[in-house]
Amino acid sequence: MSDAATTDLYEVTMALSYLRERMTQPATFSCFVRDLPPGRAFLVAAGLESALDFLAGFHVGAADIDTFAETLRRPAADLAPLRDLRFTGEVRAVPEGHVVLAGEPLLEITAPLPQAQLVETFVLNQLSHQTAIAAKCARCVIAARGHPVVDFSLRRTHGTAAGYQAARLGAMAGFAGTSNVAAARAEHLTAVGTMAHSYIEAFEDEEAAFTAFARSHPGPVTFLVDTYDTESGVAVAARVLRDLGRTDGSAIRLDSGDLGALAVRARAVLDEAGLPGVRIVASGGLDEFALDDLTAAGAPIDVYAVGTRIGVSADAPYLDSAYKLVEYDGRPVMKLSSAKVTAPGRKQVFRRPGCADVIGLADEPPPADGVPLLETVMRDGVRTGPPGRLPDAARRLAADLAQLPETARSIRSPTPVRASFSGPLTDLAARVRHRIEHRVRGAATPPGDGRRPAPQPPRHTP
Repeated sequence: MSDAATTDLYEVTMALSYLRERMTQPATFSCFVRDLPPGRAFLVAAGLESALDFLAGFHVGAADIDTFAETLRRPAADLAPLRDLRFTGEVRAVPEGHVVLAGEPLLEITAPLPQAQLVETFVLNQLSHQTAIAAKCARCVIAARGHPVVDFSLRRTHGTAAGYQAARLGAMAGFAGTSNVAAARAEHLTAVGTMAHSYIEAFEDEEAAFTAFARSHPGPVTFLVDTYDTESGVAVAARVLRDLGRTDGSAIRLDSGDLGALAVRARAVLDEAGLPGVRIVASGGLDEFALDDLTAAGAPIDVYAVGTRIGVSADAPYLDSAYKLVEYDGRPVMKLSSAKVTAPGRKQVFRRPGCADVIGLADEPPPADGVPLLETVMRDGVRTGPPGRLPDAARRLAADLAQLPETARSIRSPTPVRASFSGPLTDLAARVRHRIEHRVRGAATPPGDGRRPAPQPPRHTP
């Protein structure tokens, strides 16, 4: 069974019906976030690379057919039209790292309708989760006000794959390192880590634990000082570091309590011991709100380690994302459901100064001060270039954050930037709405009202 079976059942039933009805003309689906979560003024495009990897390898094999048939309780022969289905379409997308706003397409897929439908679940999963985490990480970097931030999230993310993604997305946002060894190795990140309270508890006392740790690890070390009494732990750490001559680049870590007040006292102890170069690392339930408070108060903390609340985007754990059909066989389509109206047609996002974006049609010329964001990244089911590089995504994000209005960068009660629709897109939406409403009104006309002949009952012969 391949990742093609990692899908919602209705994708399978729709794709099968399309194939049986010979509805295989090109369809365009647009993936976007309807509304931003509370407390968010922007999002960060992410997840594209894993989505493209999935599409490039998409293939419905025999094992997938068996899985579909068993799930539907139907003979495998009924699912035969899906056999050997591959993705042969085009993907246009916002490159990872760009700031994106509500309603803006993160990605648009154009492919034969059954293909474009069947890949929806996996693509939407990758973009939704990673875009949410990337935005959370970016807000941490903003709140840290230039202090290094590192990722400690792996042990509490919702699965190890999510932990890997959090480490990668943290690096995209500007994190200085991660505790995730596999992610550090694969993504060429700086691996960071200290010790757990259990390590301290395993020894007779803190001095023995610190000394043993330093013996095992040459170079700078970081001692966890709050296992028993924080101020006492800081004093012991200072003594061990000084006696061993291991002060350059070394640090202590605070993991509980009033981190701001404890950092002030710890800094005083270290300075009095002649160790001004020993840094203070803070961890323990931190997120952008805590970082904002600590940095605004001038807490003498050098490095912030964030974990649980970042790896799951605790205050905004999901996005109101959607993957909607916007064109089929050259015909623009839209949805008119209450509070879920979609815009028809293939689209482009034009980035203007200050992220005052315009959402327009894919084939319309950009505004004089607008730069198109969506790029063609896959054609005929094959990437148009090499995979995106993480440093490039990081540079895009830093540049976009720099041009966001200060009110959008605020950690508390930020003001979202709103994208506007272009004139051609607005006109198309009006025409398509009119066409649909006219058709719906016609279909709802009661029989015999003069607009169309009333259907006659069938004649029965004796």
